[in-house]
Amino acid sequence: MAEELRKKVVIIGAGFGGLNAAQELSDSNFDVTIIDRNNYHTFFPLLYQVSAAEIEPEQIAAPVRLILRKFKNVKFIRGEVSRINYKEKTVTCLGEQIPFDYLIVAVGSVNAFFNVPGAEKFTFPLKTLDDGMILRNHILTCFERASFISDPIQRTRLLTIAIIGGGPTGVEFAGALAELVYGPLKKDFPELSKDSVRIVLIEGSKTLIGMFDERLSKYVARTLQRKGIEVRIGVAVKRIDKKGIILESGEIVETETVVWTAGVRGEMIPNDLRIELQPNGRVKVDEYLRIPGYRDIFVVGDLACAYHEGKALPMIAPVAMQQGRYVGDYLKKLSRGKRTAPFRYRDKGSMVTVGRNQAVSQIGALKMKGYFAWIIWIFIHILYLIGFRNKLFVMINWIFDYIFFEKSVRLILPRCCDNPMHIHCIARRCGENYSKKQSNVKARV
Repeated sequence: MAEELRKKVVIIGAGFGGLNAAQELSDSNFDVTIIDRNNYHTFFPLLYQVSAAEIEPEQIAAPVRLILRKFKNVKFIRGEVSRINYKEKTVTCLGEQIPFDYLIVAVGSVNAFFNVPGAEKFTFPLKTLDDGMILRNHILTCFERASFISDPIQRTRLLTIAIIGGGPTGVEFAGALAELVYGPLKKDFPELSKDSVRIVLIEGSKTLIGMFDERLSKYVARTLQRKGIEVRIGVAVKRIDKKGIILESGEIVETETVVWTAGVRGEMIPNDLRIELQPNGRVKVDEYLRIPGYRDIFVVGDLACAYHEGKALPMIAPVAMQQGRYVGDYLKKLSRGKRTAPFRYRDKGSMVTVGRNQAVSQIGALKMKGYFAWIIWIFIHILYLIGFRNKLFVMINWIFDYIFFEKSVRLILPRCCDNPMHIHCIARRCGENYSKKQSNVKARV
């Protein structure tokens, strides 16, 4: 009889929000199903280091089934939810209808290109593990080609790397990239002079990392410039094409490598719900993180537009983690007939690193920069990495890099992007090979 009374909770997404909700609901009187298109969880705060050849992708990823193994009432389905059917109280996944009593949507965010012509087609995003690997392969390939090419114009294009977006991801990637380019790659390619490499960071607003204190923002800009990065602030991008970036001023930055870190947006799963979407695609939620008008549908993480002190909460991991834990606790208290206070976000501060011995952190009124902030950054990121093995290997890579000034994973691994029509597919004949495979499949059928 007890089994029949157990409520079903479905969680869509195994990111920070989804996993924290599942953990909170473990060993409860709910049957929990978590669904994700990948069978691993990615620690996104360190994704840029995959592209900068500091760590391997598997060192910031952990198998979802390994994480959930000790939670007896939680099961995992690898698949993509194609629709939420509220009238039937099911979600459609891999053609199957999965029932729920409560639904937690934690699908994260997607890249926002702000209607910049050519941005989606001609840039490298930095949002998934595949993105990180494709970008790393491409940068290393550009240096390999530049080392023997005779055309000076083409060599300049190959050795120019532009980063659009001066938020935390863009700043951290720029700093790590400079240490890769002007450190190990300078020694690997002695035929390429330091002056032939150009790294450009472009930000449309008046400051870098705009959520930080202005003094910290200026410190970050100066630090990046000392590393050899050309910082362009208050510069708008007009369009992007296969030649490079065309700025609003008419200036052209010719390059084969444009990295897009300018922003993200929400993207809700197709559904039959009455939802109020914000201009950036996020779903407006009430003080209990529910979709207004529904007592059994919750949204957490990047997709949720919740407010703190009159401002929409940022799309960052700490917010998703707290929201996931809150919803799990809310459902447990609900099952026991207890009331729950509205969600309140505890701002534990923000931090950004710009390379060796240099970082900024802002924790309430406390603002730090330099070496001490960098040590705190290292400690926090190691602490939140999932799995002892990942913590160990990331630390080993960082120590190796710190002592020997080397990046240990400068490997160009064979890989093919998901979109065979993308102009920057790292395997240049990817589209052709994909078409041949499809033709072969049709022929066999």
